[in-house]
Amino acid sequence: MNGCAQSPGKMRLRLPATSANLGPGFDTAAVALNLYLHIEAQAASEFSIRAKGRDAERCGRLDNNLILDLYRTLLEENGRPVVPLAIEMENEIPLGMGCGSSAAGRLAAITLANHFGSLNWDSDQILAKASALEGHPDNAAACWLGGFVAAASKAAHVSVARVVPPAEWRPIVVLPNEPLATSKARAVLPETYARADVVANLQSVAMLGLAFAQGRGDLLQASMSDRIHQPYRSGICPQLPRLLPLAGLEGILGVALSGAGPAVLVVVDGQHQVGRATCAIEEALEGMSAPELLVCCFEARGANRFDPLEPT
Repeated sequence: MNGCAQSPGKMRLRLPATSANLGPGFDTAAVALNLYLHIEAQAASEFSIRAKGRDAERCGRLDNNLILDLYRTLLEENGRPVVPLAIEMENEIPLGMGCGSSAAGRLAAITLANHFGSLNWDSDQILAKASALEGHPDNAAACWLGGFVAAASKAAHVSVARVVPPAEWRPIVVLPNEPLATSKARAVLPETYARADVVANLQSVAMLGLAFAQGRGDLLQASMSDRIHQPYRSGICPQLPRLLPLAGLEGILGVALSGAGPAVLVVVDGQHQVGRATCAIEEALEGMSAPELLVCCFEARGANRFDPLEPT
């Protein structure tokens, strides 16, 4: 033994996309989807990214990169040397569409900093940091833990209730042609709400968790109804008002804006109903630019990572 510290080994990550709010669960509820950000990283002499998949050019740039910028910041804030990384990345998560790309990117950066900077943060600390950076815990909790989550954060701690969604349900993510900045989607929301609207949302979100936990597809239409954010975002997410009336028709159990939009999440009652649902979606959006439809499954496992003490 020469007494030299051994540099951390290669790390592999797989982080799922998420859909948050799910109608009434504003900044509270989210569910993981089987679309992923795959990352393989190892220490190198200089930073490099080889990216492929969706938005590869944006993911692969070294400047103004969410993952690299946050990785460097965390190491500097914690007094650790900035270890350059050679990163291989494959991205399946739409950027700027309300599918949790920022939560996946932040969790990737935090996990990489924890590994290559030997921060020794446990799972709860990683989730708490990601939630603080996101400004709310829903997407971060669903990405990190998988499944359907209801989450709340207080004093640097995140409390999460989690269930595995019904395996037979099929989410369809309806993507428009252009992304939407979350800041713009937030800007259209009012500062105050009528009591009747708040009560209606409390009723819906109370059913929402039970619908996912009990596989009650018959409750999704009511439990995914919302008065807090969707009515105000319909003007900047024009697919939403056309698709909301499909809930309860053609095998479609529920419809909601995905996160802050502009994508819309359509939950279908099984693979056998996907064809009917797809035709209904395309018909409802006739005359608009043709959307991209991503037929997914709900992801039960969450982030798959190799921690420092695990073999790679």
